Amino acid sequence: MNIEEKIKRINELYHKSQAEGLTEEEKAEQAALRAEYVANIRANLRGQLDNISIKEQDGNITNLGEKRAKRMKECTTE
Repeated sequence: MNIEEKIKRINELYHKSQAEGLTEEEKAEQAALRAEYVANIRANLRGQLDNISIKEQDGNITNLGEKRAKRMKECTTE
């Protein structure tokens, strides 16, 4: 199921929940779809941020992706 289909299904389940309620299976499906959607949004945002470079006050250019990768490496070695 692609992201557009997931969004459509999330909306269908939301409207059904407002109109008549959801079964336990539908509630679980809705929660899983929402979690996948949020994970997808976070991954897309992370990808965008990783491609941004900022100019520091001292004139140095910092690539946010490289900075995050370095920080993640430091966290895993501790």
